[in-house]
Amino acid sequence: MSVATAAPETIAPLPRPSWWRRSANARTAYLFLLPALLVMAVITFYPLMFQVYMSFTDYSLKNLAGTPANPVGLDNYASILNGNIVLPNFDFFRILTFNFFWALTNVVIHVSLGVLIAVLLNQKGLKLARFYRAIYILPVAIPPIIVAAVWRDMFDPNNGAVNFLLGGLTSIFFKLPPIDWLNNPSDILSVGPLVLPLAYFALLTANIWLGWPLNSVVATGALQSIPGDLYEAAELDGANSWQQFRHITLPFLRPAMLPYAIYGFIITFNLFYLSYFMSGGGPFGQTELLVTIDYRLVQEQHLFGIAAAFAIFQFFILLALTIITNRMAKATADQYA
Repeated sequence: MSVATAAPETIAPLPRPSWWRRSANARTAYLFLLPALLVMAVITFYPLMFQVYMSFTDYSLKNLAGTPANPVGLDNYASILNGNIVLPNFDFFRILTFNFFWALTNVVIHVSLGVLIAVLLNQKGLKLARFYRAIYILPVAIPPIIVAAVWRDMFDPNNGAVNFLLGGLTSIFFKLPPIDWLNNPSDILSVGPLVLPLAYFALLTANIWLGWPLNSVVATGALQSIPGDLYEAAELDGANSWQQFRHITLPFLRPAMLPYAIYGFIITFNLFYLSYFMSGGGPFGQTELLVTIDYRLVQEQHLFGIAAAFAIFQFFILLALTIITNRMAKATADQYA
């Protein structure tokens, strides 16, 4: 007896929306986007275009009243590269090199110290671990201007806490004279073309205090996501603490810490308030950053045309950094996907 099989029922395709309906949906979407686009045009796109225009002119304080600025072509850009601007001790490539070195050294120390403290506070059986984590995050909650002012006073040569502490520690052996940390013109360390004064180490100390807590928070989150079974299996295989850290902890930390290190590098590269309010860019402009130079061109010299050209340089430098760091972060994500 043969069994008859029914032919599969075919499902008719849904009718395709008409061109008018599709275009109506697109018009509705654009209408919802229009307010945001208008706001972006006013507060972002127009200022950017006007800044590009200013960079090719001699725009200054007199032109704010409506007087048209005179075009100067690429003179502003050439003056910056050649160091022919009115700021004392200005050298674009020296400041750029110091800016990179400043950001790199800070981030390396921030990440290393943050991971170390996170690992120490993540040990089993540690008492008051939550209390310690709540305390070390406090520097992040303090306004930046207060951080700069307090650390500037701490490095005061006559009444600062740093000299007082160093004097107390060395008083047994010899009397240490007051150290002018922020204004001493002597070069303490030279790294290639870089000359690092005492002010650099003072700024580095202040920013380390400020920067490692958030790195430690990120590292703590990554550490707590590591399955404990991996460490138990490693112990059964005879792995010591260093081998466990190298082969288990670090691979799990890397996907979380690398993107945050990239973010920290960009933030530190543009860190304005410590250099400007703490050391004033001194001594002799050796701790100036690109962002502080641009601020001085606008607020102190009122050279808006040169400042606009300087900001264009900053834009392309940060754009290159962003492209490089995004590729690094994508490579890491692909590696651990």
